Amino acid sequence: MIAPGCNFNQLIQTFIESSKDGYAIFCPDDKLLYANYVFLDIFCATNCKVEYWSFEQLVRHAYDQKRGINIETDHIESWLEYVRSVRRKRPHRMFEVDLVNGRWMLFSEHLLDSGELLLQAKDISKQKVTESTLQRSLVQLKKLALTDELTQLANRRSFVDAVETELARVQRNQASATMLVIDLDHFKRINDTYGHLAGDHVLKHTAAILRQSTRQYDIVGRLGGEEFAVFMSEADLNVAYEVAERIRSSLAQSVTEVDGNSISVTASIGICTKLKPDSFETLFTDADEALYKAKSDGRNRIAVFNTLNRTT
Repeated sequence: MIAPGCNFNQLIQTFIESSKDGYAIFCPDDKLLYANYVFLDIFCATNCKVEYWSFEQLVRHAYDQKRGINIETDHIESWLEYVRSVRRKRPHRMFEVDLVNGRWMLFSEHLLDSGELLLQAKDISKQKVTESTLQRSLVQLKKLALTDELTQLANRRSFVDAVETELARVQRNQASATMLVIDLDHFKRINDTYGHLAGDHVLKHTAAILRQSTRQYDIVGRLGGEEFAVFMSEADLNVAYEVAERIRSSLAQSVTEVDGNSISVTASIGICTKLKPDSFETLFTDADEALYKAKSDGRNRIAVFNTLNRTT
């Protein structure tokens, strides 16, 4: 419907020319019939005589100028070949395009049966920033849910989940796995003597030593309080014992400086190594039993489940 007396063509052109969106019309052989300033700016062609330029000419121009649409390729012909494979294949198509200056545009193509193509480009930069911010927030929330805030190690939940996933692989490969359970000796004395802030520094220091002492692919977590654990896949008892001793000796030989106080701490460690362990619970329980033995024998030592005569 067009109201009588309405100069429809002039009105539409005025709206399009003043719009913040880009508009262009291509004829059936993909030559440019009309484009407003915003659209030409996307292709860095505001100062060019672009009448009857093909869409590919616009793209090549922006590519050569290294401005406008961001074309991340060293082979423009291959890139254009892909564009040909998707362009004009459907009556309606929408896709996002980023620009060299960091802006984002949502392109919308409308193809008539007669072959003319209307292309609209809408600036969605603010939406993309919001989307990116939300995505970062979700990643951070996930990290907070899976990470111990103080030590930045895996918390108990994520440690158990990660170990159970790795145990499934270990069982398929009929391999061995080892659990180290580490408990700081007399940690309550540190909190009582120096305060909880000092205790936090000791826990962070312990976490740093665990990272330094373990293999890159070992799973390290803080289970709560002063208790930590390390899961090692495809590690025999000798390898596991070496890692445990490295942890024990590094803690015993180092100090944490807090407010002028040099705080020393030792750890007791229980080890359990099993071929094809059937569950997290059995592996952890047996390592925890070995830890209890290490504590009973005087602390600052290592005990091995079912081989409890080997201590340090």
